[in-house]
Amino acid sequence: MSSPSFDSGRELDAQDIVTLTDAMGRSLDCYVENEITQDGTEYYFLMPVDQPVVILAWDEDEADESDLPETELVEDPEELAEIFPDAKAVLAEHDLILQDTAHVMTVRGELPPLEEDKILSLEIEDDDFEDEDLEAEELQELARFYHLDQLYSIYTPLEPIPIFVKVTEDEEMEILEPGDPMIQSLVDTLLLQDAD
Repeated sequence: MSSPSFDSGRELDAQDIVTLTDAMGRSLDCYVENEITQDGTEYYFLMPVDQPVVILAWDEDEADESDLPETELVEDPEELAEIFPDAKAVLAEHDLILQDTAHVMTVRGELPPLEEDKILSLEIEDDDFEDEDLEAEELQELARFYHLDQLYSIYTPLEPIPIFVKVTEDEEMEILEPGDPMIQSLVDTLLLQDAD
């Protein structure tokens, strides 16, 4: 559950900023890109103010001469907390500040120029759509580091990561989880608005 940083009853304008918080008290500032009302419920289409990042762990032992190493998205909170200081230090060498923000880690600072050999195409499996083809998301590598002999890479998505939230009866913001059918409905509505 997340709480909004705006006064209840006040309509938000595009480029207003709201602050989402998580159960651990961490916050994430987001721009309000759009507002949609469906069936009497308000939804907001948000974009993080700072650049989201993910950390991948490489399994170099699984690679042979012809294949790339296996990689896995690091999602375990304990592992992320353990490697956070190393990740923050290596990004600081590139004048980037790693932030332990709510829902997704972010970096603040000027990203390096895009280089073809720093782009990774990561296939993301959606458990809610088992029959669907895997979606490929392109990520830009920002830095690499080792922690206890494990190689990690820090990446930022090339495409912005949108966040959809709904406003509850208690005037709180609740993030819609990936795979929620309402997200597709809201995307379709936004596309229709853009076409008009």
